[in-house]
Amino acid sequence: MLEIRRTPVVPPGPGEIRVRMLARPINPSDLIPVRGAYAHRIALPAVPGYEGVGIVEETGPSVPPELLGRRVLPLRGEGTWQESVLAPAGLAIPVPPDIPDETAAQLYINPVTAWAVCGALRLKYGDTLVVNAGGSAIGRVFAQLAAVFNYELIAVTRSEAHTEELQRLGLAHVIVTAGTPLREAVLSKTGGRGATAAVDSIGGPDGAALAGCVRPGGTVFSIGLLSGVPADWAALSRLYRVDARPFWLRHWIRHASTADWFGAFEEIMELVRDGRLSLMKIAAGFGLDEVHAAVAAFESGRAGKILLTGGR
Repeated sequence: MLEIRRTPVVPPGPGEIRVRMLARPINPSDLIPVRGAYAHRIALPAVPGYEGVGIVEETGPSVPPELLGRRVLPLRGEGTWQESVLAPAGLAIPVPPDIPDETAAQLYINPVTAWAVCGALRLKYGDTLVVNAGGSAIGRVFAQLAAVFNYELIAVTRSEAHTEELQRLGLAHVIVTAGTPLREAVLSKTGGRGATAAVDSIGGPDGAALAGCVRPGGTVFSIGLLSGVPADWAALSRLYRVDARPFWLRHWIRHASTADWFGAFEEIMELVRDGRLSLMKIAAGFGLDEVHAAVAAFESGRAGKILLTGGR
């Protein structure tokens, strides 16, 4: 349950910054702890929100004063669905002036996850990646990264609604699952070999079907649970002789060096500035005091991103 509360403003401690938030998108991962699904690792009550952009308005001891007034992504700090957040200064990502707020606010969860997955899978020329939820925000990122990593992408969708846009973004094939046996369709598009790897955002029967599309010895990463139903990845690994397992961004972050952390954002922002990576258009913006309406708009399936802007 979401509540709007007033809390005291705490000054930043050593190595911290306080960031006045400008914009934060609503992602499926933001609502999972709200519904209590992460209770084993997130103590409630808590402030939701994993990404967003804001302006540094206060710095703590030992923080370079030149950060004041800079636009940054205040990541790996507090939840972003509040007027201002505390975050580690050493991990804040400066945002170039030519990247607008609505784009900057989306630079973390989907682009970095997709970037990290492509790196972990070591995708290269000649590889075929198949992803489900192909019309989602992260599906669109995988479509555009195909040209960067030189892999061939097969996007699985539930309707024709996203086909034209996905093809414009550069992917090789779209498979619409309505009335189409997925395994046979993927085998047909890969010369009978199956995909090199797969990325599942749905779980349940959809995730299981995706695992069956990967050739023996390949890899299946589970990055989401849109269905709310986990797949039995251990059983699927044995059945299809693949390496099927969850891929969590938080684990990548835990093991990433500072150079990896900043390097990923540097590469992603360069792709955005060059026009090689475009993120979701904004469907609607809501103030923080309209958060319930914002979540309702998100859950209605409205096309485009729902943005929480400014403060109350």
